[in-house]
Amino acid sequence: MDATLAVDCGGGGIKASVLDETGTPRCAALREPTVYPLPPESLLGVVSSLVDRLPPFERITLGMPGMIRHGVVVSTPHYVTKAGPRTRVLPDLRAAWEGFDMRAAVAARFGVPALVLNDAEVHGAGSVAGTGLEVIVTLGTGLGNAVFDGGRLAPHLELSQAPLRWGLTYDDYIGEHERLRLGDSHWSRRVRRVVDALRPVIAWDRLYLGGGNSRRITAVARARLGEDVVIVPNSAGIVGGVRAWSLPR
Repeated sequence: MDATLAVDCGGGGIKASVLDETGTPRCAALREPTVYPLPPESLLGVVSSLVDRLPPFERITLGMPGMIRHGVVVSTPHYVTKAGPRTRVLPDLRAAWEGFDMRAAVAARFGVPALVLNDAEVHGAGSVAGTGLEVIVTLGTGLGNAVFDGGRLAPHLELSQAPLRWGLTYDDYIGEHERLRLGDSHWSRRVRRVVDALRPVIAWDRLYLGGGNSRRITAVARARLGEDVVIVPNSAGIVGGVRAWSLPR
């Protein structure tokens, strides 16, 4: 079976590991900080620098934030900014990213088959059981999400950009910036409000909360999330790099 390079591209860091067919890492995951500004070629360069220090592989899964359709970037929220999340959007970066065929670029750069998805979709591939309507919400720099029906990935909806009150988006409301400003307790209450708001909209059978900040949800908030909510480890974002290849299509 093929060894898979799994790359998890976030707003604050880019992680990569090589896994065997069972999803077991063949090495420790490596991480590089996300450096801004970040046009497509710069992101590919960071991945190359990680590849130079990793074992051989036969295929690549790359997850990145934003709306990714058939491996092509429709939009991405962080990589179009001058200095990272909540900084000024640069028109030339937006133009560089929108419509960029990331899957073709990755495959050409490394000479192996590539799969490029939204990072929450990869995280979900490493989490879902494959039965019923399952939703993954990742909590990190911002909010990521993906929906699976019977293990089949549904078309992507970028909930992170949906407007809330006061002109805020979900990214603004429970992203890392607000967690740092509010503290974990207040921020965890916001997470619970978001879960309660989305439940009647999606009517999931199970919701998975993942991403680097899911572990920061307080015990009090966890107890009130509901029996239909499961918190999953951030490692699912790497393991999903293997499982994503087996998703029904």
